[in-house]
Amino acid sequence: MMKKTFLLSLVAAALVWASGGDRAWAGAAGLDAFYGEYVGRTISSSQEGLSERDLSVAIRPEGKGFTIDWTTITRRTDGTAKRKAYSISFHPSGRDNIYGAAMKSNMFGGRVPLDPLKGEPYVWARIAGDTLSVYAMQITDSGGYEMQVYDRTLTETGLELRFSRVRDGQHLKLITGTLSRVGD
Repeated sequence: MMKKTFLLSLVAAALVWASGGDRAWAGAAGLDAFYGEYVGRTISSSQEGLSERDLSVAIRPEGKGFTIDWTTITRRTDGTAKRKAYSISFHPSGRDNIYGAAMKSNMFGGRVPLDPLKGEPYVWARIAGDTLSVYAMQITDSGGYEMQVYDRTLTETGLELRFSRVRDGQHLKLITGTLSRVGD
């Protein structure tokens, strides 16, 4: 029995090494496996139909936490483009692999989350295996909720993105895409 367990462990280690080594163990390696700059394109599926978007994402260390900067450029059918850019800093929450957003300063200069009861999004992040997820929950004007989830999963060449938006249980948008690592 012990020989069989050892052999299975050896085979599993060989498979991990063959499939990219440290990237396959990103959750065990920690947050630093995600650090870098990425660019790519997505396909969006929503009630409005399909659309393409250009993306750039940078994930960098900041103190004991990290910062994610991302830009989305949506190409409209009339030839114009809409650009949105975000930057959010995250700090350790005291719970393994869960990070709180630090999006504004309190009266003492400390960084704190936004207040969802004031219509602001409550944002947090987590690492589960090789996926870094960012969650943004907002209380709507009618008292319902909207949840946005950005899953960024490590691949051999960069990240796979899966973005979803749900309002009061109704799936409004799903965006998937591939981003290539272009820098550290």
